[in-house]
Amino acid sequence: MFVQKPVSSDDDRPNIVFIITDQQRYDTIAALGFPHVETPNLDRLVREGVSFDQCHVTAASCAAARASLFKGYYPHTTGILKNADAWRRSWVERLNEAGYFCTNVGKMHSWPFQTELGFHERYVVENKDRYLEGRYFFDEWDKALRYRGLVKQQREFYRRREDYASCLGAFDWELPDDTHPDMFVGDMATWWIESKPMTRPLFLQIGFPGPHPPYDPIPRYAKPYLEKALPMLGVTRDELDSQPAALKELRQHNQVVDHDSIIMDLNPTDDQRHRQRAYYLANVTMIDEKVGQIMSALESKGYLENTIVIFTSDHGDCLTDHGHSQKWTMYDQITRVPMIVWSPSRFGAGRRIGPLVQQMDIGPTILQWAGVEVPADWEAQSLAAAFDPAADFAGRPFVYCEQAGDAVLTGATFMSMVRDRTHKLVHFLDQPDGQLFDLVSDPDEVVNMWDDSAAGADKERLLAELLQWRIRSGVHTKDWCQDWR
Repeated sequence: MFVQKPVSSDDDRPNIVFIITDQQRYDTIAALGFPHVETPNLDRLVREGVSFDQCHVTAASCAAARASLFKGYYPHTTGILKNADAWRRSWVERLNEAGYFCTNVGKMHSWPFQTELGFHERYVVENKDRYLEGRYFFDEWDKALRYRGLVKQQREFYRRREDYASCLGAFDWELPDDTHPDMFVGDMATWWIESKPMTRPLFLQIGFPGPHPPYDPIPRYAKPYLEKALPMLGVTRDELDSQPAALKELRQHNQVVDHDSIIMDLNPTDDQRHRQRAYYLANVTMIDEKVGQIMSALESKGYLENTIVIFTSDHGDCLTDHGHSQKWTMYDQITRVPMIVWSPSRFGAGRRIGPLVQQMDIGPTILQWAGVEVPADWEAQSLAAAFDPAADFAGRPFVYCEQAGDAVLTGATFMSMVRDRTHKLVHFLDQPDGQLFDLVSDPDEVVNMWDDSAAGADKERLLAELLQWRIRSGVHTKDWCQDWR
C-alpha cells in the first residue's frame, strides 16, 4: 500500500492533471481545425496551451497503448501487446516516491483493473461493456447505479432491439443524465478536487470511458449533430479490395461478433454512418463539458495557477472510414490522437507543434517537470524542447505502432506500423501483403501502394527502418526487467 510522504509547504513543483479519453480521434476538437465539433472547453486549452498536431500512439488497442504510455517503452518491450495482458507497474510509482500525491479517477485499463500502479487512491471506472476481460468486475460506476436501484445499459439489453444490427453501436442514453459513465467520471473528479483537502504536489489522472462505444450520448447532445453535415471519408470497392487479407478478415469478423455492441455493416448507408458519427461526437461534447467543470474546480480550489493540464486519448476510431469498425488498424484515424498541454504561464499560449511525436514521450516530460530522474533505457523521449519557443524542436524522424493478434484481430499474429512525414508502411508478420501509403499525394490513406513497383524504394526504406528499430530497441532496453510489469 502506498503511503503519502510528508511534503514541504514550500514545494513549488507543478501539480499535474492528466486527462485521457478512450478512443477519441485527432479530428474531434474545433480549435484544431474541425469546426463541426462543439468543444468550447477543449478549444480554450488549445488557445491557451501547446498542441501537438502529429501525436501518435504506440499500440492500436487500449491496454497495450496505455501500458506503453505509463511505462516509457514500446509494447514489444513491455510484453503487453493486447487487452487483458497483465500490467501492474508504472512511472506513477516514481512520482509517488518523489512526494507527489497520486490519484486516479476513471479508466486506466490496467489488468487486474484494481492494480495500484503507484496511485495512493484509485476510483476505478472501466469499459462500459466488459465482455473480453473482467466481465463481472463491479467498479465505482456499477456500485453507484446499484445504490440508485438502476442497471446500466449494456449489450444484453441492446441485443433485444429490432434495429440492433443496423445501429452501428449508436444508442440513446435513457437513464438519468448523471448516471452516464462520462458524466459520472467527470462529476467524481470534480467532487474529489472540491472535497479533498488541498494536497500538493498533486498528480491526478482522470480517465473518461468515452467516446468508446457503445456510442450512447444523452439525446440532447446528439440532436445538433444529427441536424448538421458531418465530414465522412468515402469508401470504395477498390480500396477494400486492396486491403491485406488480415484486414479483410477483420471486416468479416466485426460483422459477425458484436464487440462493444457494434455489428459492423459491411455496406452501411450514408444515414447509418452519419448517425453513428453524430452520436460519437455528441459523447465528445459531453466530455468537453466535464473538462470545463474540472478546470473550474481546479481554479476554485486554488490548484490552477501552478498546474499543468494534459489532455489526450489512448487511440482513435475508424467510425466506418476505410470500411472498418473501431481500432485494430493503423490508419491515422487510429494512431493519431489529440494531445494538448496547458500551462500558459510556463509554456505560452496558442502554440502548435508540427513534428512527429510518440504519445508515450509525455511520460519522461512529466517526470522532468516533477524533478524526477528519467531512466536511461526508456524508449520514450522527452518533449521538453517542444515547450521552449527558442528551441529547435525536430521531433522524431519516425513513429511506430504495434498490435498483436487477439480476439478481434484474428487474421494476424502481429502487425507493425512505421510512419515518417511522407509515407506509412504497415507490416503483417509472416504474411506476403501489407500496406504502403504516400501521405503527400494520398493523405487519406486510400491507395495501397504495397505492390506498386514505383513505390519500391520507399517500401524497402521503411521495411529496413522497421528492422533497425527492433534491433535498436533490443540493444537499448537489454536491461529491461520483464518482471517489472
